[in-house]
Amino acid sequence: MKPCRIFSDVAGDITIVVGGESFLLHKFPLVSRSGKIRKKVADSRDSNLAKLELLNLPGGPQTFELAVKFCYGTNFEITPENVANLRCAAEYLEMSEDYWEENLISRAEKYLKEVVVQSLEKSVEVLSTCEALLPTAEEVGIVTKCVDAIAINASKEQLVSGLSHLNCDESGKLNMDCTEWWVEDLSVLRIDFYQRVIAAMRRTGVRADSITACLMHYAQTSQKGIGKREVWDPSRMKLDSTMAEDEQRVIVETLVSLLPTDKSTSIPLSFLFGMLRLANLVDVNIACRLELERRIAYLLEMVSLDDLLIPSTQPSDCVFDVDTVHRLLVNFLQRIEEEEPEDSLQYGYESEGLGSTSHASVLKVGRLIEAYLAEIAPDPCLDLKKFINIIEILPDYARVIDDGLYRAIDIYLKAHPALTENESKQLCKYIDCQKLSQEASNHVAQNDRLPVQMAVRVLYFEQLRLKNAFSGSSGDGFLSQRISSGVPSAAMSPRDNYASLRRENRELKLEVSRMRVRLSELEKEQGFMKQGMMEKPGHGKTFLTSISKGIGRIGIFGGPAGGRQKAGRKSQGSEVKKGRRRRHSLS
Repeated sequence: MKPCRIFSDVAGDITIVVGGESFLLHKFPLVSRSGKIRKKVADSRDSNLAKLELLNLPGGPQTFELAVKFCYGTNFEITPENVANLRCAAEYLEMSEDYWEENLISRAEKYLKEVVVQSLEKSVEVLSTCEALLPTAEEVGIVTKCVDAIAINASKEQLVSGLSHLNCDESGKLNMDCTEWWVEDLSVLRIDFYQRVIAAMRRTGVRADSITACLMHYAQTSQKGIGKREVWDPSRMKLDSTMAEDEQRVIVETLVSLLPTDKSTSIPLSFLFGMLRLANLVDVNIACRLELERRIAYLLEMVSLDDLLIPSTQPSDCVFDVDTVHRLLVNFLQRIEEEEPEDSLQYGYESEGLGSTSHASVLKVGRLIEAYLAEIAPDPCLDLKKFINIIEILPDYARVIDDGLYRAIDIYLKAHPALTENESKQLCKYIDCQKLSQEASNHVAQNDRLPVQMAVRVLYFEQLRLKNAFSGSSGDGFLSQRISSGVPSAAMSPRDNYASLRRENRELKLEVSRMRVRLSELEKEQGFMKQGMMEKPGHGKTFLTSISKGIGRIGIFGGPAGGRQKAGRKSQGSEVKKGRRRRHSLS
C-alpha cells in the first residue's frame, strides 16, 4: 500500500505502519507529543530511524490519523463516535501533559467530562464503542464513567419526567404515566455492559418497574427470532441463527439474574413464560431455570392454559413439556404450605374459611390443571406415568367436582387404546365417584372404555343420592363418618394431632363445598318436579315416573335401549372432540 502523506509539500522522514497502512510523517511533531514514539526513536540503534510499526493501536489506522492531525495542529472535531478511540489511542501513544500542555489525553478527558457524561444518550453511544477497545477502555476508566453517567441521568430523567406527567384522576388520587425513552437506547449495549448499567441504576434509585420494562425490551430485541408485541408467542418461537447459542444462553441467564427481587414489582407472566421457553431452547443452567419456575409458581393461579402449553425441546418426547409443569405445581404447593400460618390451629383453623386466599388459589389451579390434562391427553406419546404425576400431585381439596378430571382421563383412554386393564384401573382410581355431577355419572355408566368396577361405584353412589332425595336429607352420610374419624387420639404426639386435624379440616371444607353443589342440584330437580306436577294436575304418577326414568338412565346391567346407548356414545365422542379442538402444532 502506498504511504499516506499528511503534508505532501514537505517530504517526511519517518514511515509509521499501523494496521497494515503506512503513514509518511515527520519525527519532530510526533516525538514532541507522543512519549511512546519518542522512546522508540531514542532507543533505536539507528539514529536515522526511517520506519516504525505500532502494533495493536486502539482504534486502528483511522484513529491514528486523527492523533497525527492533533500532533500537527490540524483542526478536527471530537465526537461521541471517536472520543473513546482517541482517549485509548492517546493512552497507547503516551500523549500526556508530561510531553505537551493540553495534550490529547487531557483534551479527550475534558470532552468526556463536559459533554458525554452530561447526556444519557451520548454516554450510551460512547459505551457501545468501548466494546472494541477493551481492556484499554476499562483501564482508562471510560466504561465506569459511562455506566455511572447513564444511571445518574436515568434517575434524573425519571424524576423530571415523573413530575411533568403527574395528574389527578376523578377520585383525586395521583397517578404517573410516563414512558422512559432511554429503555430503547440501552438495548444496543453488550450484555456485560448492560448488566453493569442495570446494577448502577438500582444503586441510584431508578424504579423497579422501569428496570423490569428495560429488561423486557432488551430480551425482546436481543432475540431476533421472537416477536416483540406478542411477547414470545410459542408458535413463532425460533432461535436466531445469526447469534451463537452460547451468547443467547448468557443473555438469558444474565437477564434472569437481573430481575427485581421485590415481590411488589409486577413482572408479566407472558414475559416469564417467554423466558422459560427460551431457557429450554438454549439449555440454560439449572439455577436460571429453577428461578424462572419459582417466579411463575408464585403466580400460578393467574396463569392461562396457553401459557402452560410449553413445547418440548426433546425430539423423542411428547409434544408438550409436562415435566416443567409438574415442577411448577411442586413450587406452587410449597408456596401454599409456607403461606399457611403455623398458629392456625391455636386460633382456630376454621377461621381460614372456604373463601381464604390460599384455598381459592388452589381451586383455581385445580381447574387450570384439569383443562391442561384434557389438552395434553390426546398426545399418543404422552407417558402414563407423567399423566398420573400431574393428576396426583394436587391435593384432594383442589377439586370440588371431578367432571373435568373425568373428561381428561376419558380423552386419554380414547387416545391410548393399547392400555392394559390394570393401567386403566390405575388411572381411573383418581376419579372420586362422589364428586361427579349427574350428567357425568350418566356418561360414566354408558362409557365402555372405563373399567366395570367404576361403573358399579357410580351406580352405588347414584342410588345413595336418589335415596337421600327421597328422604329429604341434605347430606350423604359420609360427612358424619369423616367427622367421627377426625378426633385426635390421646396416644398421638401434638405434631401428629395437628397434622391430623389440619388434614381433616381440609376434608371438611371439601365436603361442605361438595354438599353445596349437590344441594343446588337437588333444588333444581325439585323445581323441575314441582313444575311437572303443576302442569299435569291429578296425575299422581308424575313424580315417581321422573324418578324411575332417572334410575333407568344410570342402569348398566339392565341397560337402556340400544338407540339411547348409541346417543350417549355420540355425546361422549363429541365431548372428546371438543377437548381436542384446540391447536397442538408447534408451527
